[in-house]
Amino acid sequence: MTTAPSAPARLAGLDLFRGLTVACMVIVNTPGSWDHVWWPLDHAEWHGFTPTDLVFPAFLCAMGVALGLSFPRAIDRSLWTRIARRTALLIALGWAWQFLARGPVDFRVFGVLPRLGLCYGLAASLAILTARRDPDGRAHLNAPALGIAAAVLLIGYWALMTFIAAPGHMAGDLSPEGNLAGWIDRIAVTTHHMYRYGTDAAGNIVYDPEGLLSTLPSLVNVLLGALAALLWKTDPGRATMRILLAGVALTVIGYAWSFAFPLNKKLWTSSFALWTSGLSAILYTGCIVASRSAGVRSALWPLDVLGMNAILGYMLSLLLSLAMIRTGFQRWAWHGLETLMPGNLLLASFLFALGLLVVVLALLIPLHKRGIHLRL
Repeated sequence: MTTAPSAPARLAGLDLFRGLTVACMVIVNTPGSWDHVWWPLDHAEWHGFTPTDLVFPAFLCAMGVALGLSFPRAIDRSLWTRIARRTALLIALGWAWQFLARGPVDFRVFGVLPRLGLCYGLAASLAILTARRDPDGRAHLNAPALGIAAAVLLIGYWALMTFIAAPGHMAGDLSPEGNLAGWIDRIAVTTHHMYRYGTDAAGNIVYDPEGLLSTLPSLVNVLLGALAALLWKTDPGRATMRILLAGVALTVIGYAWSFAFPLNKKLWTSSFALWTSGLSAILYTGCIVASRSAGVRSALWPLDVLGMNAILGYMLSLLLSLAMIRTGFQRWAWHGLETLMPGNLLLASFLFALGLLVVVLALLIPLHKRGIHLRL
């Protein structure tokens, strides 16, 4: 935890964009009842896409933008130490949460925070190792190298999932039980340590939406976010339009690819990585434009609060949700909402999540006003 007298220089709209993703994370993760959720606030059952499927990929893109903004920079041992430290802390936070929520016997190895840690560590390392050096020794992002790396990851993942069969299944089987990524996760950590709702039709745990192999295409969201930051730094005057056009292009390519390799968040298919990176870029340009208006920026101030304390806000939402479940408060509150709004339980469930988001904001605002933000 650090205290800063003023916010560091940031790309316009980044905090709004990151704050929006965190707000959406809280809302989609903490409904009053999982039996009453509007379809846009729930993930696609398997192949397909809903607005909720965009939330995590958008956060990864925001992480990439922040990474890209940190260049050019000097490369030394202390930088590698910071990268290793942040990667380890994100994974450790994820594991600590899983130990708390599920206990040591069947805690989940993978998850949102471990994936954030792995993607950050891999993307930062790749950016440094492929960087160009100027005469002063500072490292600059190498756009062609990052673009080639993204293409290799996407095509390589598609090839693995299409041409290599999991034992007992056909090559190209993308069903929950038959896909290669799920088989690798079952071998690597066993089903005791996988996502407990990653089941097949018979109820057997067979896949993890944040598993090991599917981390490779999710890394592409971070790399493309870094390239968006590079676009901005290269030509700020035309960057917004260029990022928007790039987003439209990525969305079209991802959608076209989905006819051969379906959009699937739980497998993080290559088409899904491109589709969500494109949509994230479009949404991000909207946040950039919004940030240029003082009135709009003031109205969206809560998103700034969440964006500048994103990890802490997310962790608070998890801890509050767990506390409400274990104390019985959630059951009591939901019963009250059912009584008050018997004819609109979908809205009641949404309002419960919105209430939790307000509590998270209330806890973060005093820290934000004092310039206190969690820095891993």
